[in-house]
Amino acid sequence: MDGVSVWAAVMEANVQKPRATPKGELAVRRRYTGEVVYVYAYDVAYELTRQPITELLGQKVVPFGFDSSRRHPRHHFFYKPQMVRLPALERTGPGGPVKLERVVKLLPVGAISVTVRIPFEVDRLEDLVAFHDLQFDTGSLNMDVRLLAEAVHRELAPYAVRPNPSLVDEEAYTVFCLDAPLTTDGGQPMSAESWMQAHRREVAALLTQEADIDLLSKQESDESTRRYLSYYQNDLVVVDWDAALIVDDRADFDETLYVVELANLQLAELEAYDRMLDDSLERSYRDLNRRNIRTRAHVLRELREIRIDMARVSDELMNITKFFGDWHLARIYENLAARFHLGDWHHAVEEKLKTLDELYEILKHDQNNRWMLILEVTIVLLFVIDVVMLFVGLKGP
Repeated sequence: MDGVSVWAAVMEANVQKPRATPKGELAVRRRYTGEVVYVYAYDVAYELTRQPITELLGQKVVPFGFDSSRRHPRHHFFYKPQMVRLPALERTGPGGPVKLERVVKLLPVGAISVTVRIPFEVDRLEDLVAFHDLQFDTGSLNMDVRLLAEAVHRELAPYAVRPNPSLVDEEAYTVFCLDAPLTTDGGQPMSAESWMQAHRREVAALLTQEADIDLLSKQESDESTRRYLSYYQNDLVVVDWDAALIVDDRADFDETLYVVELANLQLAELEAYDRMLDDSLERSYRDLNRRNIRTRAHVLRELREIRIDMARVSDELMNITKFFGDWHLARIYENLAARFHLGDWHHAVEEKLKTLDELYEILKHDQNNRWMLILEVTIVLLFVIDVVMLFVGLKGP
């Protein structure tokens, strides 16, 4: 066999024989696994009645609950709404077939929360950007959730007090959940906080839905990832305005996701209260300009009812986020509240309630003055009548 034939045989053997992959290359090819959780909040009614709901959309309604993975004081309290788990749906997305796990939670403040969970497996964080506005072959995820929320809205009508005639736009939030533990490029275990510092720009691009990482400034990258918390070495929560990133064991996703749901529901309800107060103020100003006593009495009665209703519902809304036991979840909620500007929303609602109070007091004061004037005129008329009758009596036979 000549030299050329020997070289060809060696090359053929090398092509046919698979090359062993070093451990470092296996680590580089490590894929991120986890699930994307879409959280939607809808205001469906003024409130839900206390009548128990046993079935919804053909599924049994059960109390929501989970076990905390961290140590906490003895008196551990969480608000536990009613929930229903719906059958999974099969859809075809950009990366192929996906399975949608759907859960609906019912809150007595007249709101529902719809969560959709979709598993993923990607090579890079940038590949998850496409999951922000997920599109299927049959339409968008937002459209599927909207149809589901409308079906829940119709079925809850018998249990709703002053139900909304139609659903307004939802308050949506996206959470990317990565399975822990994370590793370095060399395959060595890495703390979640160290991993975040090493991939800060990628995390910021994912949260801000920026496909090109190089376009993102350092300032925006630092701002988007500024609010992060870590409890154990392997867990991490990064919170931004429109999305969040969770790194944890898959069994422990639920407790953090529940905090996200409650904060998102509070935002949706505060927006609904703000719209309700705007309508009430506009209607009150319009009715008061008519200068009609009967209209003013109607406005006064309506303002009194709104003051009472808003105070009660606001208390119930605040009660759903009482975390007396798990301080880590309480800190996560504080970060979410800051990102969602819940404090500003509360302040805006309180200022409008204060305006309603002032308007109510003005109308009440006017009403009292009017009754005092009527009383004084009545007293004067009685005095005049008494004097006239006295003179008539003196001139009589």
